[in-house]
Order: sequence, then structure tokens, then C-alpha cells
Amino acid sequence: MAADRTVDALTTTLRSLESVLLSGPSLEDFLLTLAGSAARLVEPSASSGITTYYDGNPRTLVTSDRRAAQVDELQYETGLGPCLHCLATGEIVDVPDLSTDPRWGDYGKRAVEMGVQCSLSVPLMVDGHTVAALNIYGYDQPRSIGPEQQQRALVLADQATSAIGFAVRFVKQTEMAEQLEQAMAARSVIDQAIGVLMGQQRCDANTAFELLRTHSQNNNQKLRDVAAGIITRITGHPPTAPAQFETGNPRDSLSRRSTPPE
Repeated sequence: MAADRTVDALTTTLRSLESVLLSGPSLEDFLLTLAGSAARLVEPSASSGITTYYDGNPRTLVTSDRRAAQVDELQYETGLGPCLHCLATGEIVDVPDLSTDPRWGDYGKRAVEMGVQCSLSVPLMVDGHTVAALNIYGYDQPRSIGPEQQQRALVLADQATSAIGFAVRFVKQTEMAEQLEQAMAARSVIDQAIGVLMGQQRCDANTAFELLRTHSQNNNQKLRDVAAGIITRITGHPPTAPAQFETGNPRDSLSRRSTPPE
């Protein structure tokens, strides 16, 4: 019976992902739904995010919450970590217990200090190329992302890449890049608003993110619109525009940075 409920729940998730993409909203909305669904694969809920290349560097495209962005940013800072390795190599990276995993140098110790117990990174591939990495970070206990959760994540990623591939076939490459750029611009605006709120409210990043999300939900506004309004109102200037999206994949240079030393 438990297995049946798991299958039913996963089927519902996949159908909701398809409906989000095919009903006409932006790729950004679809990826946000994907990140939220991946986070809920683990009980209690984990954090999830999607990493891609932007402006020649790995960047977080969307996240289920602020914690995932912070773990991603730690990897970008150190130049090492499971999501970078997945993005560079196209390999699935399973980290059952981060506290005992010797890979990726200083990243492991610092991530454990942030509360990460385990993680799973799954490549999202289109036409044989890794376009992004779906990352799930577990905080409850080591090995909370077990075989069942891993299998569900793989099915979810497969469904997602099929849907993204469908979008690529029917959307011009320039339009695809524009939508990815819009998603990254939204991420940049949200991060700027978090910084403003942290200074104004004297709070940490997680609290600032929750303030943004609560206001967004209560006022039925998109998170990026709320963030842009806060920045403009407090600073007197609109948000700073990020650099343009870069479709190239600097796989070789990233592979050298993301592969743990011998």
C-alpha cells in the first residue's frame, strides 16, 4: 500500500509538471515547480535548486528555498562540490553522508556546518548535453535520500528533461535563452532585495527570503516583482540588471575545478 501511494504521488507530481509547461507559462515557472517538487521527495522536505551556466560561470537558476542557494554559493566560492561535478561531467553524484565524504576539499566541512547531511545531484540533459543540474540537499539526517528517493528523483529528472527537450524543439534557441535570462534576472533581483531587507530589518538571509515570500503570497504577486518593488522603494533606484545569459558550456575549465584532487 505504501508503494502504491508513492507511485500515485509521483504520478501526480509529473502530471503537474507537464501541465505547468504545456499550459503556457514561462520556463522559469516550470523550473520553479520542478525545484519545489524535488524538495518534497524527501521527508521532512529537503532543499532543492537547479544550477546552470550563466555569464560563463555556474549559477543558481531557481531554488525551492534560500538554503539551497546558500549551499550552491558555497560551491561556487570554493570551486568544488557535487553540483559542480554533476554539471561538468553529466554524472549523478550521490552523497549519503557528507560528514564522512572526503571529496571536494573544504566544501564538505563548511556545508556540514550549514546543516547539510546528505545530497543528490542529477544532470538534466537535452540532446546528449548537460544543460543543468538538479540538486537536492537533505538536512534531517545522513542517508535520508535513500534508494527510493533517488529513483523518484531520477524519474522526475527524466520527465523534466523530456519536457525541456520538447520546449527546445518548439521554441527558437534565442527565445529559450531569453527565458533563461529572465529566470536568472529574477534570481538576481531577489538576491538584491534580500540584501536590502537584511540591512533594513537587521535579519539573516533566510528570514529576509521568508519575508519576501510571505508578502508575495499574501498579495498574489510574483516574487521577483515584490523584490523589485522593495529595491526601488528603499534605494530610489530600480534593480541592477545582471549580465546576459551565455549559452556556451565551459565544461573543460569547470571539470578541472570541480574534480577533487588525487
